[in-house]
Amino acid sequence: MTSVDGVAAGRRGEGAGRRVGRSFAGRLAARTGGGAVRVFLVLVALFWLMPSVGLLLSSLRSPQQIAESGWWEVFRKPAEITFANYSQLLSNGKVMGSLLTTAEITVPATVLVVVIGSLAGYAFAWMDFPGRDGWFMVVVGLLVVPVQVALIPVAKLFGAVGLFETTAGVVLFHTAFGLPFAVFLLRNFFAEIPRELLEAARLDGAGELRLFTRVVMPLGGPAIASLGIFQFLWVWNDMLVALIFADSGSPPITVALQQEVRQFGNNIDVLAPGAFVSMVVPLIVFFAFQRQFVSGVMAGAVK
Repeated sequence: MTSVDGVAAGRRGEGAGRRVGRSFAGRLAARTGGGAVRVFLVLVALFWLMPSVGLLLSSLRSPQQIAESGWWEVFRKPAEITFANYSQLLSNGKVMGSLLTTAEITVPATVLVVVIGSLAGYAFAWMDFPGRDGWFMVVVGLLVVPVQVALIPVAKLFGAVGLFETTAGVVLFHTAFGLPFAVFLLRNFFAEIPRELLEAARLDGAGELRLFTRVVMPLGGPAIASLGIFQFLWVWNDMLVALIFADSGSPPITVALQQEVRQFGNNIDVLAPGAFVSMVVPLIVFFAFQRQFVSGVMAGAVK
């Protein structure tokens, strides 16, 4: 056999090997994408949704029925469903006021983190200033600082300046601890924007502010939406910071529900619907921005 024939035979063998590999990969993908996997995924989803469904059904039952049997009895006795608990919730000024307090904390803390994080992320990605890389490493280092370490020092600081047990103090705390992740995330996302696009905008006379608002912000929409969702969920569901720094007279919903648990036997008719409302608000926010969230995650995965 000549050397040419040997090379040709080797190439045919490599091609056959690739075809075998591709056919095996194709069969494996077809099997994993079949009905059995879909059924398994549906079962996993139902398993994770079960606590939420149980909480919803419990909130639609009377306190006596909750004490006597589990929430699954609703499927056997659908006549037990009642909205009286939600009427009790609406008439409970403490719980309803705590929802307003939670919104007053969550919305500003989310907006501030998104706005400041976007500006800082753009500066670290596309602006030259002394010590840029060093300051960015400081921001990255702040990601590993746990919240618990700062509780006592910040409490003393807030007490000295009059921010302890105020809504503004809680907002500032959440903003400060949300910014390192925001800057890190948005800086890495903005850095992937093609340089040619920014240079073309500068040639057209766009300044830094116009460049940021007209070019960078629209392109970074998915990442900004993802950051907003993460920050909103973290602040809304927080209890530790709210328990320490919030006003005890008008606490957020997490602290208000914790205080209601102390009287669990007497006010389950308020606790169950209150917990469900507290849980459903973040779900509404997530599903409202689901498209942007998935786009941001997929964009980060591709890059």
